[in-house]
Amino acid sequence: MKLKNFQKRSLETLQNFFEKTRLMGDAERAFHSVTRDASGRLPLYRKVPGLGEIPYVCLRIPTGGGKTIVGAHAIKTVGRSLIEKDYPVVLWLVPTNMIRTQTADALKNTSHPYRKALDDAFDGKVAVFDISDIDNIRPQDIKDKVCVVVGTIQTLRVEKTEGRNAYAHKEALESHFAALKPAVLEGMEKDENGKVKYSFANLMHLHEPMIIVDEAHNARTSLTFDVLARLSPACIVELTATPDTSIKLGSNVLYRVSASELKAEEMIKLPISLTEHKTSWQDAVTDSRLQQKKLLDLAKQEHDFVRPILLVQAENKDKTATVEAVKAYLMEAEGLDADQIAIATGEQRELDGVDLFDPACKIEVIITVQALKEGWDCSFAYVFCSTANISSAKDVEQLLGRVLRMPYAKRRKVPELNKAYAHVSSPNFGEAARHLQDRLISMGFEEEEAKQFIEPQTPELDLVVPPLVLAVQKAPDLSALTAQEKAAVEVKTDQKTGEVTVEITGAVTEAMEFALVSVAPEEKKEETKKKIAEHRATQPKFVPSPSQKGEPFVIPRLCVRIQGELELAEKELILDVAGWNLNDYPPELPEFRFNDTSNTFEFDVDGNRVTYEFKGDQQLDLTGVTTDWSVSELTRWLDKELKQPDVQQAVMLGWIGKALAYLIDRQKFNLATLGRAKFILVRALAEKIAAARKKSYAKGYQETLFSPQAAVETSFDYAFSFQPSNYPANWFYKGGCKFPKHYYPVPGELEGKGEEFECAQALEWTPEIRFWVRNLDSRPHASFWLPTSTDRFYPDFVALLEDGRLLVAEYKGGLTAQTKDTEEKRTIGELWESKSGGKGLFIIVEKKDQLGRVMIEQLKAKIAK
Repeated sequence: MKLKNFQKRSLETLQNFFEKTRLMGDAERAFHSVTRDASGRLPLYRKVPGLGEIPYVCLRIPTGGGKTIVGAHAIKTVGRSLIEKDYPVVLWLVPTNMIRTQTADALKNTSHPYRKALDDAFDGKVAVFDISDIDNIRPQDIKDKVCVVVGTIQTLRVEKTEGRNAYAHKEALESHFAALKPAVLEGMEKDENGKVKYSFANLMHLHEPMIIVDEAHNARTSLTFDVLARLSPACIVELTATPDTSIKLGSNVLYRVSASELKAEEMIKLPISLTEHKTSWQDAVTDSRLQQKKLLDLAKQEHDFVRPILLVQAENKDKTATVEAVKAYLMEAEGLDADQIAIATGEQRELDGVDLFDPACKIEVIITVQALKEGWDCSFAYVFCSTANISSAKDVEQLLGRVLRMPYAKRRKVPELNKAYAHVSSPNFGEAARHLQDRLISMGFEEEEAKQFIEPQTPELDLVVPPLVLAVQKAPDLSALTAQEKAAVEVKTDQKTGEVTVEITGAVTEAMEFALVSVAPEEKKEETKKKIAEHRATQPKFVPSPSQKGEPFVIPRLCVRIQGELELAEKELILDVAGWNLNDYPPELPEFRFNDTSNTFEFDVDGNRVTYEFKGDQQLDLTGVTTDWSVSELTRWLDKELKQPDVQQAVMLGWIGKALAYLIDRQKFNLATLGRAKFILVRALAEKIAAARKKSYAKGYQETLFSPQAAVETSFDYAFSFQPSNYPANWFYKGGCKFPKHYYPVPGELEGKGEEFECAQALEWTPEIRFWVRNLDSRPHASFWLPTSTDRFYPDFVALLEDGRLLVAEYKGGLTAQTKDTEEKRTIGELWESKSGGKGLFIIVEKKDQLGRVMIEQLKAKIAK
């Protein structure tokens, strides 16, 4: 399973944090260094009671984002960057025994993506244990394999019957403790006779495991922290869609993934097309089935086999829409056969052993009452129908999650198959949409995303707009109306007077108006039309954004002509032009030194001298890591860790060999010390390679783009296109100022105040601008960028002018307007403009420029040129 970009960014951030923790020796400082925002604000870092300085961080990934695969990859990341063991010990905690079994089975299955991730990272040297199998863990497993133990918090709580096993003395574990020195046994739990217990808890205390807490929001209590503290973890990594935000026990969110990023990576179906039914549950089921039949027909156009499934939530036995009633209705009214329906409840488990992805499977409808069994997943589920009240949060949230996953994690050719569909029974219009938004937020969606991704198919209700009430002669004929239109009309007859009134909630369509005017008294037809017009004027107006209208937004990129061929000016090309070769850079490490007195190493990171504390012999003895290395063995190990896509293995092996020879012959290191310090050494060598590549790239950058012979063009042949359905912002603007000219419905990663916000306002208020976009930083597949001598430059804003030209704007305020970085951005931006043939403009916008002009005046002056 190839990692998605947001999963890679999550793991890169995790690695950055743990590397900084290792260097700084302070998790709080490392956390602030990684999470500090552009304004310099420092998020709160909560130290966990009883865990002291143990790094404890959270990755926030919405439902459907692949938290478990991220967890599997995180094991190597943490093992290398913090724990510094070839084979770390891992305790993987999940919320329930059902998920525990499923997770353990997946990690044991060598054909499952989770296990493949571990096998690839550790050369197949993997041992997975359910916590009930802890007696089977051998010292050799811990020495020669990464050991993953899957359990729940309950299996570790001593007050629970199932938890006592973890703290019990076990003769089967004696071999783990037999040869340990007395000093190592300090701090371990002892029996009533003062002897160290051979327990699982003491085994964890001995090896200081990495602890992964899946769905961590279910486990954040002081009691949980007490349990974790007894295990002496090296670190704790939470994986959850909904982190706790409380001040005292809240999560330290290191990285947030938005639902928009999942959508952009084709992992989930969005938006959710919502239809509300306030007449009867039968109408909801009928419309759901009609929707599904349409999708089944459309699915025939897909290359991959897809069978859209309808998921119906029935009511409890004391209600009307029971499982039996829904099944009977589907068979009698909708013509489904019994083998096309599966019931999945606590009593009836008709999905057990069924492969819903099998083309021969006949199941089209699944009926359940509460949540389907934990861990159940089928991306073929497309339509969700709730006959119950959608405000029952937990079950709706879980069932809704079932229809969001995208088949094969790949965008479908048929647009309708990229959406999810929800049909709900609700006594009041607008209520279901509000509850659905709440459920999405609790699944990890940002508030603005939840609003964007619900697409009501019934007329929207503005709570301050009362329904339209009309007196008519008789009940109107509604047969020509759609189901959504019918659902908005309620006919009432006074039993005493016989008077008939019609109540309409939301907007009145032309078909509805025709039906209503037809039954109005002759003398009141014009008055009825007038009331309808007045009602329409009070309805909220939906103004689609340019992206929702399908407006194209294409911007040419900077290219270079090499030997007659036009190429995009990106890093790989520039390095190739520079003749990048690692052998051109000597692998000498004079700055790499070991201080015997302080037991520390010194070397350079990003040009700064850092001190790296050596973990020492005790840890090495405990993990069984050998110190009897040969040069060739250490060279091969370093080669595997330093693997680079732009360096051939033969070159890397030779370069590493020279580096070791230098350290041994010139720096007088002995091979045993280098073997013990291999994780520190690999970090130093990685920094050396990065510095060499940086020098080569800077040289190639000047030659490729600014030398007299450089053939630079701004070309639409390599244009970047802002895709209407792809805007993977990590978070969204929440301010009061509206931006109707923004290309997407809501700007991403824009604060509701500050100078960049003021620049966005200036763009919005510039009449010559047709529409604009907040260009997202570090999103190479979703944002416009230009090359710099060190990396990529993502301008703050891109705009399309009314005359068809394009404007690229970067905001720089205060002291940053005159920095070397700003000048480099100005230089590359002006090069892009000069090569655009008059089609592009570039500007650095300041709070107030040297001529005293405010932002909007600077923009207008640039456009007027």
